[in-house]
Parts: sequence; structure tokens; C-alpha cells
Amino acid sequence: MRILQLHCDSIEYTPTKKEIKSAEEIENPQTQRLEEIVVAFVAIEDGDDLSVAKNAISQIKTSMEKIGCKKLLLYPYAHLSSNLAKPSIAISLLKEMESEATDIEVSHSPFGWTKSYNLKVKGHPLAESSKVITKDSTKPEEHDEDTSDALKGESTIRSYWKIMSPDGKMTNIGDFDFSNHEKLEILAKYESAKQRQVDEPPPHVALMKKLAIADYEPASDSGNMRFFPNGRLIKSLIERYVTDKVKEYGGYEVETPIMYDSEHPSMVSYFNRFPARQYNIDSEGKKLFLRFAACFGQFLMANQFQMSYKNLPYKLYELTRYSFRREQSGELVGLRRLRAFTMPDCHAFCKDLEQAVDEIKIRFDLSRNVLKELGIDESDYEMAIRFTEDFYNENKSSIEDLVKKHGKPVLVEMWKEKFFYFVLKWEFNFIDNLGKASALSTDQIDVENGERYGIEFVDENNIAKHPIILHNSPSGAIERIIYALLEKAASDSKIGKKPQFPLWLAPTQVRIIPLKEEFYEYCNNLCEMISTKNVRVDIDDRNESIGKRIREAEKEWIQYILVIGEKEASSENLSIRDRKTGNVRDVSFGDFMNEINQQTLGKPFTGLNQSLHLSKRPQLMV
Repeated sequence: MRILQLHCDSIEYTPTKKEIKSAEEIENPQTQRLEEIVVAFVAIEDGDDLSVAKNAISQIKTSMEKIGCKKLLLYPYAHLSSNLAKPSIAISLLKEMESEATDIEVSHSPFGWTKSYNLKVKGHPLAESSKVITKDSTKPEEHDEDTSDALKGESTIRSYWKIMSPDGKMTNIGDFDFSNHEKLEILAKYESAKQRQVDEPPPHVALMKKLAIADYEPASDSGNMRFFPNGRLIKSLIERYVTDKVKEYGGYEVETPIMYDSEHPSMVSYFNRFPARQYNIDSEGKKLFLRFAACFGQFLMANQFQMSYKNLPYKLYELTRYSFRREQSGELVGLRRLRAFTMPDCHAFCKDLEQAVDEIKIRFDLSRNVLKELGIDESDYEMAIRFTEDFYNENKSSIEDLVKKHGKPVLVEMWKEKFFYFVLKWEFNFIDNLGKASALSTDQIDVENGERYGIEFVDENNIAKHPIILHNSPSGAIERIIYALLEKAASDSKIGKKPQFPLWLAPTQVRIIPLKEEFYEYCNNLCEMISTKNVRVDIDDRNESIGKRIREAEKEWIQYILVIGEKEASSENLSIRDRKTGNVRDVSFGDFMNEINQQTLGKPFTGLNQSLHLSKRPQLMV
């Protein structure tokens, strides 16, 4: 069965003549006009049966719930397929679909008639969709690896999609004006369609190779990357920065194993509440799996703590290198979606929901600040927030406070009932150059795992209780931060702006290029002076033309280039080529160091992760 589904302001159709002998009988063909309606153009194909019809109407109803529409017109439309079912079968399945839709207002246009029609389709991101439904698609999926109940059931969740404005106003997604919110519209369409596959590599893939940051590892499983010296330097600095910020916030850093017993009682239960595929290992009669999050390691640790309400909120933190998820192969691309990734994961154990809601606001600000300092601005991402209908009704003002903090409309998914272990989850989603959305920062309010893992604290009345747990990653996966920075750089290139890393993340911050060999000693001394100021500096001493060496420094996105000749070696000032401004200017050594330090203030530093002299570096073939 093939379906073209349109959310319409209106449709007007007039039956004009019978197209086939077995067309439905209608006494007095008249023009029909229907408003605020979903129109499903349907082609029923050879081989379709009752299971296909039921699956089709179920999928149509699910998508209608998301946009808040309860009126449906089934419109027989043979032109969608060249492999049509017999008319008798087609009309019976069409009527079966209509009878199955008992909780909505449904009708169908006459079967077997030629009709003139005029329709006006709404302009929102969920207004148009297509579906192909076959017998095979009605069967349960079979996977080589174990799949959690949460993952299997994720597509069956009943939810509504809305847009919430900073003033708290909730609007059906079909009624919201996206004209000034292009990225939010992209996010809404991406999330509702849940199409994670990519048809072409995004721009960051070429950049990560060109800049010798990372590449696919052909000797490993797909989605496991190798990081070259430049990439490892960038990755380690981001890891250190995020960890420092979480510890400043009050997180206590721990380390937990990367594999667990899948038959441990707490694992069996948690596994089926978390939507993730996993890697499985058989070892000495045990069925182990590689962790897909740091949650259970920290929860099992917290189970051993004797805690008072005075200790709460108590925060445990781990930077997992790595967490593992067996993402589907069609979704794996570059640094955007991996099977092995580095995730900063901070859990806060709170005494009650009120404390959890207060704490989540603090972590919300932490996450925004972390992204900003990593080089990702608020204009680069859109917020999605998901919650149960009950939680929204009971905590409306707190949800509105988060959206107000964000300062622009957000995508809302409201679940009719609790399906996962959390009742609220927010996330910041980066929108890349291919229109794909990727979650960065996130936090959740978990109301189950305190009890599941036997974690307890003693309250004011000396009664043992289970804490509410928050799950926060202030940055999201470290690899995904690099992906976002590279995608931003690709966007800059499109508009003629020079791509650039934040200076504190640049593998080389200053490059010195001697004009002749006679200036090598001066350059080495200058390099030593600069490096003592916590600046990554190298020397291009290769036997290449000055023009080529400058061009290659530009291609490496090196912000400051110092060309040293007779004039520069005898001057009190430095002659600096500034990639950011495109200018060459003379500044004193002290002023130059101050300029760099102002851009790197408060950020971690590590030394050069390559040979000081370019002549001693191997050529990387990419």
C-alpha cells in the first residue's frame, strides 16, 4: 500500500464520472468541501491484506495525533502505483481502514470515480509525508543482537507535537508560523519523521580528514573512529574543559567498568527501559554487554552509599571513554553518530521532585554556558523538550521557566503516558548542513531508577526513601562537539568567511616561517619564548617556497603566521599575519601574548602534539 498524506486547510472534490465498472454507487454526485483535515491519498496494491490495512490506518492515526488533527479523508488514488489490487479487494480494504478508525472523524471519497479536486496544504513541517506499507512491514523486526523492549516499542509511543513559545503559549505544530524559525522547522520535521539515515556525507567528514583530525578505522567495526594527533589534542582539551566545569558545578568524578553482566537483576530491568542496541560478549559462561551509558555504573556505586537528605543533591560524574551503541549502519556518518563515543555523564541524586526541578534549572544554565565556551552559540542549536502529559499538568510553570530561559520557541513532544524511566527530557539539537539534527546537551528527570537500584537516603523524619535522579550531559558526546564545530566551519566557508577553530582548540596556534636557513636560530629562540607562555607554536622549516608554506598554514586554519626575514629578525616588534582579520600588523611580543591569552583565558592548555619542526613530520595520506 502506498500513501501520500497531506494536512490541509481544505479539500474540495467533485465526482465527475465512473472510471471502472465496479465503481461505488452514489446517488447524486455533488461537490464536497472539507476543512481542517488530513487527506490520505491511498493506492492499494496487489498482495495487500487486512494486516496491511490495519497497519496503515494505525500509522495514519499516529501521525494525526502528532499534529492534533481528528478529521481524515481516505482518497483512493490509483496513480501512486502500477501494481494495483483488484477493485473488489481494494474497496474492501479501504472500508476496513475506515471502520478501524473509530476514534476519529473519517470518510472516504468515492472509489472508482474520476474526480476533480482542489486542495490547500498547510505549510508546517509535518504537513506532507509518504508511506509504503507491505506485509513484511507488519511483522516484528528481527535483529542479530538483543534489542530492548524500549527500543522495540519506541515507535508505538502515543505523543503530540507542539511548539511552546517563551511566554508559555502552546501551539499545535500545524498552526505555528515557522517563517522566522527555519532551524526549528527542520528539527520538527526531523524528529517527527525519525529518519536518521543519511544519503550523502555531511561536509565535516571531508574536513575531519583534510585537517588530520579523525578518520574511519577500516580494521574495526563501523562507527569506531581513529583520532590523529591533531584530533586527539582537540578531543582531550574539550574533555578536560567539560570535566573542569562539571567539577566546578559540584560533580564528583568516578570511573566505572565498560562491560556488565546482562543477567544481573538491575541490568535486565534497566535494559528494557532504555532505547539502545548493544554489543554482547560471551565470557566464561556469562553474557556481558558493553555499556551504552554511565548510568548503571554510577547507580550501582550509589547503592553502596549511606546518604542523608542533607547530602542531596549529590552528584556523580564520569567521562566515559567509551560508551557503545550498535547504531544502525545507515545512520553512521563521520563524527555525528558513532558506535563508540565519549560521553560526559553527570547524575544528581535529589530528595524529591521539587529539588530535582530546581536542580535541573542550574544544570540547564551550566549546559548553555559549556556550549558557548566550546564555540557553539545559541543560534546554532534548537531546543526540544519532552514530557508526560501528567508531568506537564503538575509542573507547568517549571517547564515554562526552562523555555523562557532558552529565549525562543521550542519543539515539544508530549507523551500521553510514561513510557521510559523519565518524565521529562530536554535537549539542545545542532542543525547541520544537510538538515539533520543531533542532540548535544541533555538532561532527564528519572523517577524509576532510584528504586530499581536500591539507592536510598534518610529524610528529615528518619525514613528511608529513593531519590529522584537527574541525567545530564552538559555538552553531549565529545565527538559530536567536534562535528558541530566542523559543520559550523563549513557553513562559514559557504558565505565566504574563513573557517576557524576557537583559538584554544587549534592544534597549532602560531606558525613561524623562516625565509632562509640563516634565520633558523632566531626562529628557534622565538619559538621557545612563545611556548613558555602556554602557546602552541611550530616552525615550518621545509624546503618549500614561502608562498606554499603560507598557503598550507592557511589550509590548516592556523590563526597567526610569523614570516621571519632580515627585517623581522632585526625589529623589536613582530610582524603577524592574522587569519581572522586578513591583515598583517606589527605588535610587540608582550601585546601579542596578551592577545592570545585573552582568547584562551579560562581554558585548559596542553602542548603541541606534533614535532616542533614540520620537516620532521610524516606526510599523512588521506
